[in-house]
Amino acid sequence: MIKYQFFPRSRGVTQEIQDIINSFKAIETQIDSETSELKSNEVLQIVRPHLEKLQYIVETGKGVNEKIDVPVLFGQDNKIDKSFYADALSADGRIVVEVEAGRATENNQFLKDLFEACMMFDVEYLVLAVRNVYRTHYDFDRVYSFLETLYISNRLHLPLKGILLIGY
Repeated sequence: MIKYQFFPRSRGVTQEIQDIINSFKAIETQIDSETSELKSNEVLQIVRPHLEKLQYIVETGKGVNEKIDVPVLFGQDNKIDKSFYADALSADGRIVVEVEAGRATENNQFLKDLFEACMMFDVEYLVLAVRNVYRTHYDFDRVYSFLETLYISNRLHLPLKGILLIGY
């Protein structure tokens, strides 16, 4: 079922982070990776109503007008020069949500999500949802180990206040 860990482990979750956890817990039987092989977009669509209740903007498809553009670089006259897409974004733009399935660790998509969240303007928190089980390995455990090493080593300092890892 739903597992989660907030990083850095020296900080507890805020109420707004707990609300996201509760959104995934509300649908855990529908998205359980041990019993279903849903794609990331399918998981996002199932959690979507819960996130929208929390005033999140949620990607509706792969078309340009269906994606959520989060600014990264600004040019002349404050025009956006570079942006990255997010699966969901809080109304205040501080929390970005990324839902991954098979590519989470297979293609190191979680690292790309981490990098992009660090570059996004005004983003303070990354919520990264990955499968607990994918094929013969445990994606949640793999990402957990990576994030644990990142924070414990203290060699790389992220501009984020925290990362919530959710395993589904």
